[in-house]
Amino acid sequence: MRYISTRGEARSVDFEGALFSAYAPDGGLFMPQEIPTLDYNTLRTWSAFSYPELVKELSSLFISSELIPRKELNDLIDRAFRRFRHKNVVHLARLKNGLNVLELWHGVTYAFKDLSLSCTGQFLQYFLKKRKKHITILVGTSGDTGSSAIESVRGENNMDIFVLLPKDLCSQIQELQMTTVIEENVHVFTAHGNCDEIDELIKELFADADLSRKHNLMSLNSINWSRIMVQIAHYFHAYFQCTPFMDMTPLPTVEIVVPTGGGGNITAGYIAQKMGLPIQLVAVVNNNDIMHRAIQHGDFSFSGSVKPTLASAMDIQEPYNMERILWLLSDCDGSLIKTLMEQFYTSKNLTLPEELHRKLSEVLSSCSASDEDIVQAMRRCWEDNRYLLCPHSAVAVHYHYKQLDCHLSNRSRCCLASASAAKFPDAVLRAKLVPEVPPEIQALNAMETRSTTLRREDDWARTLKDRIEAIAKHRHT
Repeated sequence: MRYISTRGEARSVDFEGALFSAYAPDGGLFMPQEIPTLDYNTLRTWSAFSYPELVKELSSLFISSELIPRKELNDLIDRAFRRFRHKNVVHLARLKNGLNVLELWHGVTYAFKDLSLSCTGQFLQYFLKKRKKHITILVGTSGDTGSSAIESVRGENNMDIFVLLPKDLCSQIQELQMTTVIEENVHVFTAHGNCDEIDELIKELFADADLSRKHNLMSLNSINWSRIMVQIAHYFHAYFQCTPFMDMTPLPTVEIVVPTGGGGNITAGYIAQKMGLPIQLVAVVNNNDIMHRAIQHGDFSFSGSVKPTLASAMDIQEPYNMERILWLLSDCDGSLIKTLMEQFYTSKNLTLPEELHRKLSEVLSSCSASDEDIVQAMRRCWEDNRYLLCPHSAVAVHYHYKQLDCHLSNRSRCCLASASAAKFPDAVLRAKLVPEVPPEIQALNAMETRSTTLRREDDWARTLKDRIEAIAKHRHT
């Protein structure tokens, strides 16, 4: 399996090359040259697999056995899931009125990103030990990615991780999960800016070819293909848990509702669909609704500044993984995608070509949820089921209740739950509910913290470059 850039001008790489990259050299994102398709018999066989077994099967399709032999791949994935609290790693909560909530948050940081990042951390270690090299990881976070990335690599002497989070735009618990990790290889920066500004900074650092080469820069944001690959398993597991039958032809369709910010998870869902999984995808956003407008109207443009919402991890106006979806829909037309994405990033304004918009609206449905919608979904779910939702998961459940109230669809549906409500006590209180905070999260408040502040007037890029250089120098003394 080879990986090529969505912009068509970079040389192809193998999985190891894609894993250790950020953006492709031409500014695009790496994608597999071919998406494998699965037949009916394979789907029936896979329907009996556990979530970890699905991750192993899917990973083996995208990672050649010459790079990681299958037995070693299985061992890496088993090791990745050892710290998960649920014996099945993920869990489907079957609630009243056909509400199925797939809990993807049973990892160390209580967020779905633990699933893909724990595996990616194992893949990194596998190659780093073989190659005897050191890497520098840059991560921008809107809340959950930073802590999951830190947990996947903390304490390792062959990698340093630099995490940038937006000041006062994460929940206090999300911030503490990053700033309380006191390890030599963990460097946390609190920026007086928003997530999109942090992403621009990271893009600038990766564009510095000398810096990237000298320090082996890489990303653990969802620009990294490895994260998308692991997340494909969410959709197969959701489908097999929620489909009413596996012994009919054609197989029935299951609707999967995805809280959407940067678009990595919905991209994984679309790849699962292209592989032959009979799912209908719904991208649900908060008031930062660029994905919703693109799907509904072909308007892939900024709408002013980022709006702070209760679902803070989704407060994003540049869903960079949309590039991958558009590339697939354009029949892998790198030249077209290069033109469109350069226009978008230059002008922050893009109207999708009519044919591309038509294809997009055929494969994805969408919905947006206001803070009031989020609060109402949290309250209703509690009143009906005594079940607490985090505000991001509530975005998806809002869509379910909307369909239910309007009698719009009776097909099987699964809402992906991206984080535990325990991480968002302020949102739970806003819904006039009582937070349930486990002891390990309560303990964060008493722990030592460490981070560096990036003020508005600071030269963020210079500060980061100087710190990277200083740490590398210290490492070699």
